[in-house]
Formats: sequence, structure tokens, C-alpha cells
Amino acid sequence: MTVTTPSTAATRWPRPFRYVYAANLADSLGYQVGYLAVPVLAVSVLAATPGQVGLLAVLGTAAFLVIGLPAGVWVDRSPRRTVMLTADLARAALYASIPVAWWADALTIGQLYAVVLLTGVATVFGDVAAQSFLPELVGRDRLVAANSLLMTTNATVQIGGRGFGGVLVQWLGAPLALALNAVTHLLSALALTRVRPTATTAPGGDRPAGGFGRQLAEGVRHVLGNPLLRPLALSLAGINLTVNLMTTMLPVVFLRELGLGAGVLGLFLGAGGVGALLGAVTARPLAARVGHGRALWLPGVLVAPAGALVALVDTGAWLWLAGLGWLALAWRTGIGNVIGVSLRQRVTPDALLGRMNATFRFLLTGAIAVGAGLAGLLGQYAGPRTSLWVGAIGAALTWLPVLRSPLRTLADPAAVPPADR
Repeated sequence: MTVTTPSTAATRWPRPFRYVYAANLADSLGYQVGYLAVPVLAVSVLAATPGQVGLLAVLGTAAFLVIGLPAGVWVDRSPRRTVMLTADLARAALYASIPVAWWADALTIGQLYAVVLLTGVATVFGDVAAQSFLPELVGRDRLVAANSLLMTTNATVQIGGRGFGGVLVQWLGAPLALALNAVTHLLSALALTRVRPTATTAPGGDRPAGGFGRQLAEGVRHVLGNPLLRPLALSLAGINLTVNLMTTMLPVVFLRELGLGAGVLGLFLGAGGVGALLGAVTARPLAARVGHGRALWLPGVLVAPAGALVALVDTGAWLWLAGLGWLALAWRTGIGNVIGVSLRQRVTPDALLGRMNATFRFLLTGAIAVGAGLAGLLGQYAGPRTSLWVGAIGAALTWLPVLRSPLRTLADPAAVPPADR
């Protein structure tokens, strides 16, 4: 089977999707630059303490937990292209404020907190709207291919983008690098202006009925009450939780216990980007061969021992084996992202897409926060290796909710009876 790549997609996809793809590419590049430039700016320019750097990381995800569920209701009530466009313009303005304040010698850690928090709010709305917009752009029968293309591109940008961001920060300095971040969001907004609103995205389209609380609860019930979506949410949340039990303590193990430098840690984590890319590329042919349901749990069985390799990380040959284990875990996650996102888009009515995506975002981001918090507690009171081992054991079991559900033998979401959608 031919795997869709960015170079061939442009000749096959409808024009509106190509513009959304270009917007996603620009946003992804900006995210990777900001991922490195924001903490570097805090440490090198504002002399931030470790606690302040940690607070920046918390604020980056806080929006998903605080407004993640209500955002789904608002997205379902609004034109989705307009939500995406507004989110890009807001992020561009927020990031542009940093080099302006730095140039005026007025930049403070408080402003950086505000920028990170508010860009997180914009990202919540932009991401939920983008995932809700996709079925309309490409049709539900092409969701796996479209998500594979988007996630392959994002994984590729992750591999090269952080290295590019590092060079950019070193060359221009963190404040000016974030000016480029603002430009990428402006380019994304420009691409979205070329997408013509359709009946669903234009004002006056179908709107959800009932009050705000009722609509919010309807989205949560759709996810937690659906026999296909509930096990998917449990499995993906488990993956996020267990992986973050490991990632949070890996810097401590690498830098303090093993005496390895940040460069080695960066290369090790970069193997995860390679794994995610391989997962995004192989998800579509794997689902076509074994079925969508098996593609969600079979990779988990195959890579179950991989977490133990990560927990056993050491210098020498064990470092390479741990890197292979980390790549394998990321490969499984890459497959799950493509198949899982496509499945939930396929079985959810258009009127519920925003609330469904927001509910998933809330659960999955919440799992990340819980994993990071548990890692800190385990690392503090039982040692960093304990956190790695707990994460490894948990990661080996995250496929069980899918196996014990109707998903286990689902060949194609198109076969789901309408009553289950």
C-alpha cells in the first residue's frame, strides 16, 4: 500500500484541506521554536529560578484543564474556521509582545507567565476547532489518511524543529526567536483566510440545542458512555500518564545519576520523535491489514517490554537499548494518535465534534498533569528510578481497555451501526 506523504498529498487533497495543512505546518514550526525559546528566555534573560521555570510549564497546560470542557461547547456554537483564525491571531499578538517588551527593557517574568497562559487558552480553542473541522474538509472516509499526513508532518517538524529552534535561539537570542514564532502564527492565519466557509462553518449553521451546562454534559456523556470512545479514552489517558511518569524523571536520571549531558538527553528524547514519525507513517497500512481495533491494541502488546528497557537506562550499550525502547513506545503512541483521532472523528456526529474533542483533550492533558505530579512524588520519596519502573509497568498494560471492549475486533469505524454513533 502506498503511504501518503506531504509531497504527494497536495495533488490529491481538496484545496481547503491543503490550506489547513499549510496552517498546521506553520503552527507546528512555531510551537517547536517556542518549546525551546520560552524556557531559555526565562533562564538566560530573566534569571528565573527552577520553581519559576516549572510554573511556566504548568501554565502551558493549565488552560486545557480549566477551560478544556467549556471550549468544546463554544466551538460547537461557533464557525470553526473563525475560531482557528482568531486563535492564530491571538497567539501572534501575544508572542510579538515579548520582543517588543524586551526591546523596551520592560520584559518581566509576570508578562511571560501571562503570555504562556493566554497562548495556552488560544491553543485549546484552535486545536479543538481544527480536529472538529477535519471531517468536514476531507470526508469521514479519508480521516485516517488525513490524520496520518498531519501527524507525520508534525512528527517530522518535531525532529528537526527543536534543533532548528536551538540554532535560532543561539543565533538571534530567545526574544527575537519568539518574534519568528509570532510570524508563523500570522502565516497560519493567512492560510486559513483562503478557506471558504461552508454550511457547517458559516454563521447560521446547525447549533447544539439546550443550555450551556446541558451541552457540556452531553459531550462528556458521548465520550464516557460510548462503548467505543470510553475504552479509547482510558487507553490513551493511560499512555499519557505512564509516559509522563518516565519523561519527567529522565532528566534527573541522565544529568544527576548517569552524569550525561543535556545533548545526550536531547538526542535520546529525539528518538521519540523518530518513533512518532514511524508510527504515523505505518498506522494507515497497519489498520488496513489488521483492522482499526487491532491496530489500537496489538502494537501495545508488541512493545510491552520496551518500558523496562527505558527504566534500565545506563551508560554504554544500555543507553542504546533504552533509546530503542523509547523509540518503540513512541511508535505505539504515533499509531494510536492516528487511528484513535480518526476513530473518534468518524463515530461522532458533526454537532458533537467540538465537545467530543474537548473532552478528550481534557482527559488526556489531565493524565499528563497527573503523571508529572506522581513522578515528582515518586522521585522525591522513592527515587527517580522508581518513577521509571512504575511508568514502564503501567505502559505495558495500557492496551487492556481496548482489548476488553468492542474495539478489539473492529475492522473499520464505517461498520459501526448508526445507533452507536
